[in-house]
Amino acid sequence: MVDKLRVYCHPGSAPAYGGQRVFYSRRASGPYYLWRFEEELGRWHGSRVHLLLPTLRALSVANWKIVPPSLQEKLDEHYLP
Repeated sequence: MVDKLRVYCHPGSAPAYGGQRVFYSRRASGPYYLWRFEEELGRWHGSRVHLLLPTLRALSVANWKIVPPSLQEKLDEHYLP
């Protein structure tokens, strides 16, 4: 796991981006990224987002065990030291 990385999700639901769960990430005080799985390409895609306060309040820190292994690998690549 990457140092000072936090992964967030919407608790108790599977927010839809084409019916797929989405995750958010942030390292230290850096920008937030939205991660969604692209079915047709078979990979995770991340995009930088500006989260408004209501969205931030709705998120909770995700347990690393619920983060799909393929996303864990993508996060490791994205947040190279």
